[in-house]
Amino acid sequence: MPQLNHDEEVPRSLPWLNSYADMVTLLWTFFILLFAVSVLNAKKFESAVGSLQQAFGVLDKSSSLRLDPGSAAEMRLDAIARELAKLEAYGQEFQEELEKSGLADKVSLEMDDRGLIFRFKDSALFDLGSADIRSDASSVLLKVGQLIRTVDYQVRIEGHTDDWPISTVRFPSNWELSTGRAASVVRFFIENVGFSPKKLEAAGYGEYRPIETNATPEGRQRNRRVDVVLLRPSLSELEPRSGPENLPATLPR
Repeated sequence: MPQLNHDEEVPRSLPWLNSYADMVTLLWTFFILLFAVSVLNAKKFESAVGSLQQAFGVLDKSSSLRLDPGSAAEMRLDAIARELAKLEAYGQEFQEELEKSGLADKVSLEMDDRGLIFRFKDSALFDLGSADIRSDASSVLLKVGQLIRTVDYQVRIEGHTDDWPISTVRFPSNWELSTGRAASVVRFFIENVGFSPKKLEAAGYGEYRPIETNATPEGRQRNRRVDVVLLRPSLSELEPRSGPENLPATLPR
């Protein structure tokens, strides 16, 4: 029986096995790193989208958002976030222009999930109970229209009132008054600023979209307003399109 010489070094493994083990270890480390990065990015995304939605009032602050990384919902929200960020950057530029022109006290700029809002007090544009634009309001409307024309967005003009009822021959209710005011601003933009009618929309909401309580004079004054909204592109894509090419192939009977 052969005797083991303790002075001889016995190879613990084959040479190729050492290289193979090193390669497997490196691959294992690499995939752990990829997994860690992907989880971190998903968490960052959820946090960023949640903060954005809270800021624009999409979610209550107590709500939480959970999305699958790479899902259609994730990509959609990411696209919306980029659209709103671009509009907010335009808003900062517009705010500076309004301040230079001395018009910042007549119109404010705000953001929500629809897009960028130029918010006019009704007293800045109209007399009480009227939908005729005041002569001294032309300068602020002209300036806002010129600013908006520098960017390519669909524009919705929204009329709002407080809850005090109106009943005249021309305006039987606040619906007609709010819609009439929105239409007056649309016409002004077309005739005096050169807007394409296809880029404009008019909507009247009466007293049913208040931003303050109607229980105080200050609240009612804030609710009487005209909003000029630059719609984010993914929202304006949902608006009806004109032209025969947009009609369905067969109309329902």
